[in-house]
Amino acid sequence: MKFTNTLLKGKLQRRYKRFFTDIEVNNKTVVAHCPNTGSMMGLLDQGNEVWISEHNDPKRKLKFTLEMIKVKKRIIGVNTHRANRIVEHGLNNKLIAEFKSIKNIKAEFKYSDDTRFDFLCDKKILEVKNVTLIRDGRTAEFPDAITSRGSKHLKMLINSIKKGYKPYVLFLTQIQDINKFKIAKDIDANYYKDYIEAKKAGVNFMAYRCYLSSKEIKIEKKINIINE
Repeated sequence: MKFTNTLLKGKLQRRYKRFFTDIEVNNKTVVAHCPNTGSMMGLLDQGNEVWISEHNDPKRKLKFTLEMIKVKKRIIGVNTHRANRIVEHGLNNKLIAEFKSIKNIKAEFKYSDDTRFDFLCDKKILEVKNVTLIRDGRTAEFPDAITSRGSKHLKMLINSIKKGYKPYVLFLTQIQDINKFKIAKDIDANYYKDYIEAKKAGVNFMAYRCYLSSKEIKIEKKINIINE
């Protein structure tokens, strides 16, 4: 997934009201939209290098959007709205080994009246989880806050097996040069419990990391899921 324009580099001043960030760019402060509503644990230290996109749509309230943050020499993609575009690019370009042979890709698959999954690829359901948490410097983790929505998705994926689907969860790790992933069970014990139950029931889990630059973000390689 290529950015329409090369991103602008700046420094984070603060995030507030969940959706707003103050960014210093060329000795001036601009307000950028923060499209990540999660906790963004460990990412929001004042002075962190950031990259923002610029938009000239007059209908937009804010001209800039926060895209990436550099933390301890690693670039991390924080725009959750781009996750599905990155994965769709990966599907179309055969970058996800488990989905190389698919023929049909349907985004925003309506599974039931109250549940949508990110993709239906032939008979494979694909649910995407964007990963930005890294606490020990070596291992990416999900979630970074309690996610009742994530637990609901796992239960519905288990249900989908009975209807003939083959369900997958892709932990899209937008963290540069990381090779391991795990569930953050100390943050959400219920999600971890549901994850173990889903694995036993036949839900497939995989983690892929991304290549990130000021010009593009794309799926780079599969990484190991470890259980602790």
